[in-house]
Amino acid sequence: MEIVIRPNAEEVATTAADILEGYVRDGATLGLATGSTPTPTYRELIRRHREEGLSFAECRAFLLDEYIGLPREHEQSYYATIRREFTSHIDIDDSAVRSPDGTHPDPEAACRDYEELLVSEGGVDIQILGVGANGHIAFNEPGNSFDSLTHVQDLHPRTVADNARFFEREEDVPRRALTQGLGTIMRARHLLVLATGEAKAEAVEAIVRGEVSEQWPGSIIQRHDKVDVIVDRAAAARL
Repeated sequence: MEIVIRPNAEEVATTAADILEGYVRDGATLGLATGSTPTPTYRELIRRHREEGLSFAECRAFLLDEYIGLPREHEQSYYATIRREFTSHIDIDDSAVRSPDGTHPDPEAACRDYEELLVSEGGVDIQILGVGANGHIAFNEPGNSFDSLTHVQDLHPRTVADNARFFEREEDVPRRALTQGLGTIMRARHLLVLATGEAKAEAVEAIVRGEVSEQWPGSIIQRHDKVDVIVDRAAAARL
């Protein structure tokens, strides 16, 4: 595991984009995360596409998760969010950006379908990951099995509260999601973990220095062969 500490979120984004650029030039399969943490990295990649000619045309992408019950056209669905914040601004074909189907009438079947799609298309070359304040990655909440595959997840109240800023009211936040499991995520060939801000300091300490425990789901990254953890000084305060 490589831990890189940068002064601020902007430099975290630049460092992350430097790593991702090499994969993009090779036409890799990218694992994309939503949320506020990777947004500056996406902005930097968009800039490189527009100003430096970085092409994503040969890439494919898979999203980590999706809310259950939100149609794809809903502005807070992750299908819509990743396109609004990133993929609609680069030259990747929309059909090459895959995400779980949160409106499938059988959520369990949707999970199986997505897991099978990931396997059949060769998996993810580099997976971007944010870290929740309770140590979750994707929507894998504390207590989830390290062996879990794509599954239906009930969201922890803290996760719901954290995500409420994206909705008009907290009661509008979906309480369940489809998410890649920890076992699914660990199949990615390279994990790129990003964290910024003082609120993430405890989680960062736990997942990179603490005991590997399902109570801190992100701690599973310690068992991966190729991990880069890029944090700003505030998120690294307890390291």
